[in-house]
Amino acid sequence: MSGIRAVKVGKVIIGGDWPVSVQTMWKEPLPIPGSPGFESALKRISGLSELGCDVLRFAVPDEEAAEALGALAERSVLPLVADIHFDWRIALRCLDFPIAKIRINPGNIGAPWKVAEVTAKAKANGLPIRIGVNSGSLPPDLRDSTDRAGAIVEAAEREVAAFDELGFSEIIVSMKASDVDTTIEVNRRFASRHGIPLHLGVTEAGPLIAGVARNTAALVPLLREGIGSTIRVSLSDTMESEVLAGREILACAGLARKGISIVSCPRCGRASFDTHAFTARWAQRLYSLEATATVAIMGCVVNGPGEARHADLGITGAGDKVIIMRKGEIARTISPEEADTVFEEELKKL
Repeated sequence: MSGIRAVKVGKVIIGGDWPVSVQTMWKEPLPIPGSPGFESALKRISGLSELGCDVLRFAVPDEEAAEALGALAERSVLPLVADIHFDWRIALRCLDFPIAKIRINPGNIGAPWKVAEVTAKAKANGLPIRIGVNSGSLPPDLRDSTDRAGAIVEAAEREVAAFDELGFSEIIVSMKASDVDTTIEVNRRFASRHGIPLHLGVTEAGPLIAGVARNTAALVPLLREGIGSTIRVSLSDTMESEVLAGREILACAGLARKGISIVSCPRCGRASFDTHAFTARWAQRLYSLEATATVAIMGCVVNGPGEARHADLGITGAGDKVIIMRKGEIARTISPEEADTVFEEELKKL
């Protein structure tokens, strides 16, 4: 990523030679300050941070939402981003609070003087702006272009030029499409011409399985080429799933981050241990740990001991027993009923 400009988003630096960051977007209405939902939201934000989320974005449709986001930003452990469409006054209001970044699509903010006002206040506050261009919201003269990727890149470059004229360089660009090939092509073209940090993602990627597959197919090739400074895996699923998918995509691209890697078997007719239920109970806690280690959750004696042998901590079924392994050695043989209790004891040792 050498040659890419570095942009500071709260405590996170995006671009330069800094690690690729993982983002997600809040999927619920913004909670009212002082309500029980507000405290629950702060707790969930902390949980997202523990899972590996670096930046969290919120849609801000009105001034009431701007006030709520401002209150959250004052207490959040994560940098919060305000996603603004259409009304530049909401962007200006958000900039009264300790948010970390504004995301706008300049094309739907309206007159250039409105964009200039937002830019001037962001510059005064030392905050960056993400320019978002989606294939579904291109300028009218580009919507019918036969070169869809070229149209998306041109739309983004027009916005970059407008910000250059305003003397504002603290920008991050995202160009998103709902298909893999276009997503790859637009980011390759833009990256070959500009040293601006890119936010990668496939928009409207679909439900969990389809969405993870499409994002992996699009993002891994780009990341391996050194293209992309931050990612969001857009899914019709939970924020937590988006963050975990982002972590795994970085690992697939050779950009593994500190944390637990879970190896688990799919389960078959040989299984004597319910790996699905065990993994579901333990996944979020394991992913929240700061330790760098591999945990294997296996179902039977055919592959279980062998796979678990290569893990820092492993658990596998073995007939009517369960085996706990540590770094290739059998540590304990227990009953299935003891599995969770003993696994926790061994995890603490790890």
